[in-house]
Order: sequence, then structure tokens, then C-alpha cells
Amino acid sequence: MTNDHSALLAQLELFKSADAGAMFTELIRTGLQELIEAEATAKIGAGRYERSTGRSTHRNGSRSKTVSTTSGDIEVKIPKLRSGSFFPSLLERRRRIDKALHAVIMEAYVHGVSTRSVDDLVGALGVESGISKSEVSRICAGLDQEIAAFRERTLSHTEFPYVFCDATYCKVRVGAHVVSQALVVATGVSIDGSREVLGTAVGDSESFEFWREFLAGLKARGLSGVQLVTSDAHAGLKAAVAQQFTNSSWQRCRVHFMRNLHGVVSAKQQPVVTAAIKTIFAHTEPEDVLAQWDHVAESLAEAFPKVAAMMVEAKADVLAFTAFPKAHWQKIWSNNPIERLNKEIKRRADVVEIFPNPAAFLRLATAVVIEAHDEWQVTRRYMSDVSMDELKVVIAKKHAAQALDKGHQIS
Repeated sequence: MTNDHSALLAQLELFKSADAGAMFTELIRTGLQELIEAEATAKIGAGRYERSTGRSTHRNGSRSKTVSTTSGDIEVKIPKLRSGSFFPSLLERRRRIDKALHAVIMEAYVHGVSTRSVDDLVGALGVESGISKSEVSRICAGLDQEIAAFRERTLSHTEFPYVFCDATYCKVRVGAHVVSQALVVATGVSIDGSREVLGTAVGDSESFEFWREFLAGLKARGLSGVQLVTSDAHAGLKAAVAQQFTNSSWQRCRVHFMRNLHGVVSAKQQPVVTAAIKTIFAHTEPEDVLAQWDHVAESLAEAFPKVAAMMVEAKADVLAFTAFPKAHWQKIWSNNPIERLNKEIKRRADVVEIFPNPAAFLRLATAVVIEAHDEWQVTRRYMSDVSMDELKVVIAKKHAAQALDKGHQIS
């Protein structure tokens, strides 16, 4: 008790010589440290240097942690244990996304390129006094190591018959200019019906070269067994898919195709075209879907010649899904699942507005998709066992037909 009383008197003398801001910061630090020590004592079953039969383990030093508060950054000591782990409940671990967002904001702040909204958020985090470049580097280095491991992990553990590709754009500072850069994401459905994020990349545009390098990188990491790639009709992406996945089909996203159709008719005419197209996808047999497509295209030819012409040209690509199990149709005929990921990326990116560099953009976006990837691993499978067995039959028939064609060519 005497020691505690002496410590309090020493603390009081320190407060007397400090300004008001420093005093409140030190009060917060002291109070938080005491709460951390009390929680550690409860977990261990004994206080520091206390002998107790109920002790579960012993302290083994401590590690420092910087905590951002409204009174500024403070440093506390978190006790380490000889066995097991301890992290105070008051300092809830940040999710990976929040760490990435914090890192981007801090990096923008340090480099002086942050917007007003970022400045406001920095203030809300309690770091008005600034943060050092070394601290930003430390935060980013830890995240980059984790994100690089995810982006470079092997994909050879299984096959991915279904692959989805899409891109979203954000403002990024490159040198002295602010430009729009593409963040591309690929997801896949494995042969057992589970979903994974396959990869991410940031580039200047959705060019053929960019997509080719990205898809080639997925293959180099072990991506195999691809039967169908779903994406929009961007010319660069389509060409890269055709080159990198020569034995697979390409599904043109029906949602993107509908937007393309809306672009050639007036706003008043769009509901009519939409209603007609929807009748196609209401059918449940492949031959009925194909027949209805032709019927709708013919019926719209006189009033909407551009729509009819686009339908004739895009028929095989938009209806590629009909060659696969019916149970999968609604999940493979559009990019809707991956677009939900893009919306979450945009929601997080809107806080930053302008990324200080491409690496910061990639860091935050990849952190977002890793969170989705992790959630997919613990939720029920995206496609059922029964439907995946049907897909295996489709794949076997396709391989048999290809082998037969090769045999005829040789003979």
C-alpha cells in the first residue's frame, strides 16, 4: 500500500509540472494501464509477484502498444504470458480492413495529400499532433506482408470450374497527377462448391495486357480446371480470357448486357425491353431459353432494331450458362456476387477519396476482399454437393467430346 501511495504522490508531482493537455493524456494512460493490469491479474489468477495456488501461468515481460485517443496517442504496456495469450478486452483488436483503412489515412496524412474528410477523420482518431513516417511504415509493412502472402498463395489445392472477374475504379495519386486506376478482382467456385477470392491487382486500365498478366499470374499460382469465366464484355478482358483459358467457355454477364441494351433505347422504352428480356431467363430448359431468345429478338427487330442486332450478336455469350447444371444458372449468369465485393471496396474507399499511391489502394482493397474470403470459408458452401456432382458429369462429357474430336483429327 505504501508503494502505491508513493507512486501516486510521484504522479501528482508530474501532473503539477505538466500542461492541461499533457495531464489529461497521462491520466488516460495511467487509468488504462491500471485496467489492463487488473484484467491480466484476473486472467492469471495472481497479481504481480504474488504467490497463489490458483495461479494459471506467470508474466513474461510486456510489449508496447500505441493507442489513439481523442487526447492524442498514448503508449501502454500489455503483459505477455509464459503460456497462453492475453489481450485486454478494452483494446479490441482491429479487423484487418480497419487496419488497412487506418494505414491509408495515416499515409495520406503524412504525405500531405489528404482531403478535408481525411483530415477530419485523422482528428477523430485523436492524432491531430501528427504521426511519424516511421510509424506509418511500420503499420503498412505488417499489413503488406499479410496481404502479399494472400495474393501469392498457391491455388493448386483444388480446381475452380467457375471463375468471376470484374473491376472497379478509384482515384489514385501517381506522381503529380490524380488518375483513375482499376482494381481487378477474381473469385472462384471450387470443385467442392466453396468460394474463394483468387486474386487482386491494380493497374492503369482494363487493357488486354493488364488482364493477360493478371490471369497468367493466377495460372502460375496453380489455377486449373476452369470451365466458365463470367465477366462483362470489356474487349481487353474478353481477349485475355480467350487466350489464357482456351478450353473454357465465357459467360457475358447478363446484368451488364442489359445495361448495354438500355444504352441504345430511350428511358421510356427501357421497361419494355427489360420485360421482354426477362421472359427469356424465366425458362428452365436450355432449348426453351434459346428458342425464347430468338423469339424476343425477332419481336423487337421492327421497333428496336439496335436491340435485336445486339441480341443476335451476343446470343452465344449471354446464354453460355445453359450448358451447365440448372441449379447453377442464377449464380453463374451474372457478376452480381463479385459486384457486392466491389461495392464494399467503394464504400471503404469513399472515406479516403484519393489514395496517396497505388500500393495504398491495393492494400485497402485486398484487405476488404480477404475479410470476405475468410467469411466464405466458415459459411455454408456456395453450391451444393448434388449440383457439383451434376457439374462433374458435364465436365466429363465435355472432356470425352474433346478427346473424340482429337481422335478424328489424327485419323
